[in-house]
Amino acid sequence: MRKDGKLVKNVDPMYSLAPYFMRERYDAQNMITVYAPYEPVHNYVIDARKRGYKISHMAVILAAYVRTLSEFNKLNRFVVNSRIYAHNDISVGMVVLRPGEADPSMSKMKFDLFDTVFDINDNINSYVEANNKVDSSNDSDKIFKILLKIPAFVFRFALGCLRVMNKHGLLPKAIIEASPFHNSLVFTNLASIRTNHIYHHVYGFGTTSIIMAMGNNVEVPTRKKGEIIFENMMPLGVVMDERVASGSYYARAFARMQEYLKNPVLLETPPEKVNVDYEFETLSERFKSEKTKQKEAKAKAKAEAKAAKKAAKNK
Repeated sequence: MRKDGKLVKNVDPMYSLAPYFMRERYDAQNMITVYAPYEPVHNYVIDARKRGYKISHMAVILAAYVRTLSEFNKLNRFVVNSRIYAHNDISVGMVVLRPGEADPSMSKMKFDLFDTVFDINDNINSYVEANNKVDSSNDSDKIFKILLKIPAFVFRFALGCLRVMNKHGLLPKAIIEASPFHNSLVFTNLASIRTNHIYHHVYGFGTTSIIMAMGNNVEVPTRKKGEIIFENMMPLGVVMDERVASGSYYARAFARMQEYLKNPVLLETPPEKVNVDYEFETLSERFKSEKTKQKEAKAKAKAEAKAAKKAAKNK
């Protein structure tokens, strides 16, 4: 069993077979531009600041995505070794620029399916603050520094070993937690450097099924009441793994995300329920089933008893 996900068993036969024909993630990548309406998001951000909440446009977009994920659980699946798994958390990888000529940093944020836009905004702020200093260093940075010190031929061998371990679910959890390639989503905000959106390549290594790149605002022609008007939009270049969901499923999911972006106030309260393949690590305690709570309480009590026994033995 993988430490970063659980095998999904109730998969449509076509999607059970698809990973055997499309063996690599880049074999199955589809690309689309999702237009996030700027005016509703911007107006919401201004209104929130009047109420004392300094919320970013990016936080609203990520909050809309996480809320969409709570309804469309297939977006949180991934394929490794021709098998479909569900992530056991909601993790978002993102690059953070450092001051001056310092190298950028990439790590990941963890979200809960029941997070509100306020929770997500606070999480993003903490993440950026921890990673945007010249001397800041996260687990990903530490691993990269170690790998760079290894001779090239040893590095190639080590990377080959990591690929095999990833394929067979043998990667230690510490490496998965530090890896910027094992995520529910990779998000890059190119608008922050005044660049147009792109279709970012998917990674063959790791577990990221969806990569989203936000670019400079664009004016998109729209027909309303028989007239053509130009609406200000935030374009999101999305690259996705077709093996985890059908095109129609992705279309419904992103249409739902746009609905939240048109009315971001809906993101201020947690959802009443979520749709998941399995109850996983970051699912809020108050929404877990009694069976899961009892199982976790039993495991916790067992661990505490074991620790107490070990402490008594060491006295």
